Amino acid sequence: MKAAVYHGMRGISLDEVPDPVIAASTDAIVDIEYAAVCGSDLWTYRGQGAKAPTRIGHEFVGTVREVGSAVRSVKPGDWVIVPFRFSDGVCRFCRRGWETACLNGGFWGRESVDAGQGQAATVPYADGTLVKALPDGSRPDEKSIPSLLTLADVFTTGYHAAVQAGVGPGDVVTVVGDGAVGLCAIMACRLLGATRVINAGSTHEDRNRMAREFGADVVVSSRGADAVGEIRGLTGGSGPDRVLECVGSPQSFSTVLAMCAKGGTVSYVGIPHGVTVEMGPLFSRDVTITGGMSPAHHYLASLVPDVLDGTIEPGRVFTATYPLEEISRAYADMDARRVIKPLIRVA
Repeated sequence: MKAAVYHGMRGISLDEVPDPVIAASTDAIVDIEYAAVCGSDLWTYRGQGAKAPTRIGHEFVGTVREVGSAVRSVKPGDWVIVPFRFSDGVCRFCRRGWETACLNGGFWGRESVDAGQGQAATVPYADGTLVKALPDGSRPDEKSIPSLLTLADVFTTGYHAAVQAGVGPGDVVTVVGDGAVGLCAIMACRLLGATRVINAGSTHEDRNRMAREFGADVVVSSRGADAVGEIRGLTGGSGPDRVLECVGSPQSFSTVLAMCAKGGTVSYVGIPHGVTVEMGPLFSRDVTITGGMSPAHHYLASLVPDVLDGTIEPGRVFTATYPLEEISRAYADMDARRVIKPLIRVA
């Protein structure tokens, strides 16, 4: 079969790889229908992630082809969402809703042979990992599929930032970041009842426009100290009580910590790269830092219905569609910020 393989700095190609197989009784094989390129894939693409050569991609949906003898929750023919990290569903962390901390789980292409940007994949711990969009396993309406795909990672990551920050009715929230996660975080804040959402950090009008479409009341194009000053001015001088960090860079992190109000909360979901935090000022200002890796599987039960009934449409974050054969172009376009998030059509 064909699958995307990372070969080193900005080197992605579609290679012939071994077909997936059922290696354990708890495995399933999924024929991939759609996949996505994630901002974290770009870190790898730019030479700051997995070692080459390796399979890549961790956001995908498709149809179950085959299951192991112990699999009970899905059957061949079921249409499923595949979260960005597989999990056994039974360890003490999974039982608490922290599937990303699963004792036996792992990441696609690292702790597993297969990954999401390919024609098919073996899914370990199918019962603890795969989620049917519809109870009977049937394929959902075509229009909803891009949004359901975002629940594998990008929307649930933005949603996790908002949940961990404690966003709720009446809150004024600032979201820092203009990528797909930041945009999804804006929509998540609205879903959770935030009264006002401010987006900061973009100089790209297409991203600013989408931020407004996703629910931002105000978009601030400045960065760093200028953004801190502007947002403090928009929040009565004290700064926002809840700030969501959706980038992971040192500048972004220092910006959110500086703008957060005394007694406020910073929730980060951008993968930190080169970030260091001076704790003294946070201690004296009583600022809480939370966030981390989203347990996407945990959120699916509540979010799938919101997609299916049209309450949210996060699939709009995909601004271009590519066939699997053009996976390298999808990466290049996202890297150059010509697209916000690429949708990969596999089947």
